[in-house]
Amino acid sequence: MMGCTWGGPPTFLSPQGERVALLKEQTLATVIPSEPPKLDWALSSDTSSSWIQENIMEGLVRFDLSKSKLELKPALATEWHTSDEGKTWIFKLRKNVFWTDGVEFTSQHVIDAFEYILKPESAAIAVDNIFPIKNAQKFNSGQITNFSTVGVKALDSYQIKFELHQPMTFFPMLLAHHTTFPIRVDVINKFGPLWTEPQNIVTLGPYQLVSWHHDSRIILQRNESYWGERPEIKFIIFYMIGKPSTSLRMFKRGKIDFMRDLPSSEISRLKLWPEFQSHPGLRLYYYGIKVNKRPLNSNKIRRALSLAIDREEVVKILGGGQKPLTGWIPVGMKGYDKSVGLQFNPSLAKELLKQEGYNDGNDFPTLTLGFNTEEKHKRVAENIQAQLKRNLGIKIELKNEEWKTFLDGLRSESAYSLFRLGWVADYADPHNFMSIMTSFSENNRTGWKNLKYDQMVAEGVKVTESKNRLKIYKKAQKLLVEDEAPVIPLFTDVNQLLVSERITGFKNNVLDLYHFFLFGLEDK
Repeated sequence: MMGCTWGGPPTFLSPQGERVALLKEQTLATVIPSEPPKLDWALSSDTSSSWIQENIMEGLVRFDLSKSKLELKPALATEWHTSDEGKTWIFKLRKNVFWTDGVEFTSQHVIDAFEYILKPESAAIAVDNIFPIKNAQKFNSGQITNFSTVGVKALDSYQIKFELHQPMTFFPMLLAHHTTFPIRVDVINKFGPLWTEPQNIVTLGPYQLVSWHHDSRIILQRNESYWGERPEIKFIIFYMIGKPSTSLRMFKRGKIDFMRDLPSSEISRLKLWPEFQSHPGLRLYYYGIKVNKRPLNSNKIRRALSLAIDREEVVKILGGGQKPLTGWIPVGMKGYDKSVGLQFNPSLAKELLKQEGYNDGNDFPTLTLGFNTEEKHKRVAENIQAQLKRNLGIKIELKNEEWKTFLDGLRSESAYSLFRLGWVADYADPHNFMSIMTSFSENNRTGWKNLKYDQMVAEGVKVTESKNRLKIYKKAQKLLVEDEAPVIPLFTDVNQLLVSERITGFKNNVLDLYHFFLFGLEDK
């Protein structure tokens, strides 16, 4: 890791082989909990990767974080309009925009991005986000192999047309997500898996990747050829630190300016710091259940597990303002309904176990609960372990893994019986939460598939009248979390941050987006 003080400026070796010094007045230091699994923006879904991707790249549109209401603003597209009541969308692209290697940005780079993410061999985790596009799902599943039949067309070098299966009024919001950002397929073909290394990668955003010491730090430098307003801050350092307590010590010593993922055991003390900020987020924290093996293939067993958990107790031990959640749509999101879900009822939980032949916890197999290494996740897991033992007599074995290993475990049928995951809204519409549990979603790690649920979620997109949409989503939620219960929602999470008094221009947002190119620094 770079030096522990700013007494002598840290340095890095640029992709061009030059030694560059990072002066304090030009540099913002922050922290991510682990090595980003992928910096390939089309294929990743984790927050460590997206923090960097959101600052080195951009899409056709961007959320305006300067406003409390989430509105879209132009980015690589200057304007857009729709016809067929939201079934066809045309975007006009910005001219005289250049990649960091000097190649001009054109509509072909957008077409290439959609073909790349939709190819079955790409195995993109968030690919279902763009399934509303005509024939996108069929191409992704291999039912059709001619990409020209997919509803993404270049009208010319600076216009893109999207054709959807059905009207979707919020479709432009999907294009703010990093999975839809343009790509350079020539760079990917040339360098293969190494295309995201600093010496190979080309980008379009306000910053560019200039240094990546794996498992240590990533450094971004201001992109001087960026089409828009140049960022005030010249360098961003992302330290990779797994222990929040270590990050906290670095923040106190002035080595870190911006910190998320605060130690949950320290929140009551940190609330007194002037740098502490807390605000609601559209963030779902839940446990998933692997449903394909006994006894968890029984919906009665899964419902019993959910009924035996007191969410109030969980959020009390965290003490950070989290809100108990039994439904699938978080507090603050349109469609949240506190009446949805299984309320705490250990007596009913025991009865359901008996109906499945388990008279007490002694004859129930031990379950493995997997979670990625973080102090908050450990505290939640230990509480759930204690509750299920106390209320049902069920034994839970805890298994914490580093993020990359944990992701591998999620792909396995046998690594975990239960697992921790979360979801931060990509856009402010309930469809974003409902769609992740569809049969075809790569984010559905449970193995649960339900055609009726899929149909309800699809119907919710078609309906444009708000009340009717929310009725459909309420029925779908009840099927998901009450009747079938392949997932156990626990709470709506909050965004808790430490923001140095050096930083200017920072505004909280419910999407957990941190665009460092909007920040400034002043000497303190």
